[in-house]
Amino acid sequence: MTSNPLENPLYYLHNFQQVLCWLEQRYADVLSPEEQRFIADFASLEQPAQALLVRMVMRKGRHFRLSRLNYPEIGDSAEALAPLLALGWVDEQAPLTLEELFGLLPKPELQQSFRAAGLSAKARKEQWLQALQALDLQPRAFGQWCPELDDRLLSLTVMDLCDRLRLMFFGNLYQDWSEFVLADLGVYSYETVEISADARGLRSRADVDGFIYLHQCQEAFESGEALPGVLSRITAFDSTNPWLHKRRDKLLFLLGQHCERLADWQQARQIYLLSQYPGARLRLIRVLERNAEYPAALALAEQAAAAPQSAAEAQQLLRMLPRLRRKLGGPAVARGASREVARLDLCLPRDIDGLAVEQVVQAHLHQPLAPVHYVENSLVNSLFGLLCWPAIFAPLPGAFFHPFQLGPVDLLSADFHERRSELFQACLAELDDGRYRDSIRQRFAAKWGLQSPFVFWGALTEELLEQALACLPAAHLKHWFQRLLLDIKANRAGMPDLIQFWPEQNTYRMIEVKGPGDRLQDNQLRWLDFCEEHGMPVAVCYVQWQETPA
Repeated sequence: MTSNPLENPLYYLHNFQQVLCWLEQRYADVLSPEEQRFIADFASLEQPAQALLVRMVMRKGRHFRLSRLNYPEIGDSAEALAPLLALGWVDEQAPLTLEELFGLLPKPELQQSFRAAGLSAKARKEQWLQALQALDLQPRAFGQWCPELDDRLLSLTVMDLCDRLRLMFFGNLYQDWSEFVLADLGVYSYETVEISADARGLRSRADVDGFIYLHQCQEAFESGEALPGVLSRITAFDSTNPWLHKRRDKLLFLLGQHCERLADWQQARQIYLLSQYPGARLRLIRVLERNAEYPAALALAEQAAAAPQSAAEAQQLLRMLPRLRRKLGGPAVARGASREVARLDLCLPRDIDGLAVEQVVQAHLHQPLAPVHYVENSLVNSLFGLLCWPAIFAPLPGAFFHPFQLGPVDLLSADFHERRSELFQACLAELDDGRYRDSIRQRFAAKWGLQSPFVFWGALTEELLEQALACLPAAHLKHWFQRLLLDIKANRAGMPDLIQFWPEQNTYRMIEVKGPGDRLQDNQLRWLDFCEEHGMPVAVCYVQWQETPA
C-alpha cells in the first residue's frame, strides 16, 4: 500500500492512487456519482496535476498561495494547476473572510494591503484584526483584498469529497493522510492482517451519510451552536447500523455532561434518558439526586444494582444507595468493608530534579537484587497483548478493513471476547502448561514495534520482560488477563504504579504510590481489591516530604 518517500518523491501520489483503487474495489456500490466521477477524472489527469492536487489535499486548510506550492517533482505549479481550475476542483475567486485572510498573510503584507486603514506598525497582528473587524468588511476574493500582491490564491473545492473518501477508507475521520507518511518512514508499523475483499467499515451510502451527519452535529456543538438545535438534530437521527447508534448515544452523553456543568438538571435528565451510552444511567442517577428527585434516583439505582453494566457502575452504586436511602429516611446501611491492603509509609526528601513521586519511590526502593520498575498499566497489558496476539489480530469479519489499524474495530464492543472465545481460550491455556514464556518471548522479538492496543513497546525492555516471566506466577497472569477480558475499557487502567522483583526467589510485589494529599481512585481501588482477593502481593505507599531546613 505504501511507497518509500526516501526512494520515490511522488510517494504521496502513489499512496493516494492506491486508496482510490482500494475504494473502487471495495466501495463501488457505496460511492456517489460525484465521487465516482472524481476518481475517473483524477485518473485522466497528467501526473503533475495529480500530484499538485494531492499535495494540497494532504496539507492543512483549504486555501493555498501559489507562491508557496513549490515542489521539484511537480515542476511548474502554475502549469499543473490549469486542469484543476478547468475541472472546478480549485477556485481562484473564492470569497475570503477577513479572519481567513489574516491567517494567510504575514504582518508586512497585511500592512501593505491595508495601508489606507492607518494601522499602527507597533500594534500586534491581533490588534489590527480587531480594528478592521469593527469596519464590518465583507468577504471578497484574494485579488480584491490584496491587488498589489504578486500572488494567486487557490481554494480547494473538493476537500469535503476527499474527506468522505478518507472516511470510507479509514472508517473514521481522526486518521488522516499522514498515516501513510508515518508508515512509509517506519515511524508506525502495523500488523499485517488478511483483509477480505468485502471488508469495510461503512457498509452502505446511508452509513457514510449518517457518519457525516453525526460528525457535523458534533462540530456544531463544539463550535458553540445553541444546544436545542444540536439536540433536535441528534435525536432526529436514526440508523440500522448499531455502530452509528453508539456514536449517537455518545454524542448525547457529551451533551448531558455539558448540561450538568451548567447545573441544568432538567435538560441533563432528558438527554441521559435518550442515551444508551455506557455510564449514562449512572449520570442520570446523579442528576436525579442533584435535582432532589430522591425516589426516582433510588428506584433507578436499585434497578441498576440488580444488573450493573460494569464493575465501575457497581462500585459507584455501593456508595450511592446508602446515601439515597438515608435521604429518604431509611435506616443506615453499612457498606461492606474493603479488603485490607498492605501499607508502606515513607518520608523522603523532595526531589529537586522534577522527578514524579513514583520515580522518587522507585529510586528509594530499588536494590541490585530487588529491582523496581515504574510500569503502571504497561506491564500487565503488554504481557496480555503478546500472549494473546493471535486472538487480538484474528481476521474476523468486520474487525479489520484497512492496513492502518491499531487493533480490531470491535475491541471495546460487548461481544469482543465472545467472538474470539476459542482463540483466547487457546492462548490462556498456555499459562497452564508453561508454553506461554516461549510464546511471549517469540512475539516480543517477531512483533517488535508493531502497533498494538495493549503492548507498550517504549516501556517493555528485554530485562523487564525476563524478570516478569521469572517472577510472576502463571496463575496470577491468568487472573489478570481474564479480568481484562471482562471489561477491556475499564480494566486496562488503574494498575499499581511500581513492581519490584526478587529474581533469586522468583517473587514480586506491586506498589501503588500516593503523594501528599493524593488518594486512591476508583479504578485503582478495584484493582487493589482484586489483587487482595487472589492473594497477589500488593501495597500502597504513602509518601510525605521531609521538611527542608530553614
